[in-house]
Amino acid sequence: MNVLLTIYLTSIFPSVHPSSKTFSRIARSRSTEDFESAPYVVTLLSSSLWVYYGITKPGGLLVATVSGVGVVMEAVYVTLFLLFATPQLRAKTAVLVAALDVGFLGAVVLVTSLAVHGSLRVMVIGVICACLNVFVYRSPLAAMKTVVTTKSVEYMSFFLSFFLFLKGGIWTVYAILDKDIFLGTANGIGFILGSIQLILYLIYMNAKASKQLGDSQEEEWQHQRLINSNCEHEADEEAHI
Repeated sequence: MNVLLTIYLTSIFPSVHPSSKTFSRIARSRSTEDFESAPYVVTLLSSSLWVYYGITKPGGLLVATVSGVGVVMEAVYVTLFLLFATPQLRAKTAVLVAALDVGFLGAVVLVTSLAVHGSLRVMVIGVICACLNVFVYRSPLAAMKTVVTTKSVEYMSFFLSFFLFLKGGIWTVYAILDKDIFLGTANGIGFILGSIQLILYLIYMNAKASKQLGDSQEEEWQHQRLINSNCEHEADEEAHI
């Protein structure tokens, strides 16, 4: 019990990560600037599905409560986009929320509640959650590619890497103790990617980006910097499972 309590308290800690500062700035300026809403909408879906998984799984209270924190935080983030984004981005965000956070989530809950029963229901929900988690790890992979290409950590957030490592390690330990293959798969990958990112950070932390950049390559890396800023939310999902 003491071990589980420690994991619970530590898993809450990464929820207070650098993107909170980003959204404080958005609230103060009443503008979402160049940030994209899609990562936050997807993370809201992921957190919601993990809440459902935790509720459905026997003894899954820890997963449900920690993911519930993620749902609240991501809901606030998405709401800020609906309030302060440009009309075009606001409309795009609304469509994504309706399609993913309402439509897809509702379909999963409805189908698994009516057509799937017992331990099979837990398995189906767990597979969906794990697959979605693996999907959102595209951003850490893109960040690692950029670091190796530029030989500089300028385009990779240290805190994002650290929280990815921390969250992945915490939940992997929990998954091993609880013998939960779905949590173990989703977070084990995050732990490995976070570890590699920290190693890359140590290798390239004192290096500067190559000055011999073509215009198109420089544009791509600037875009990657924006993606990395956007995807600090993955430290959430990444904190919320």
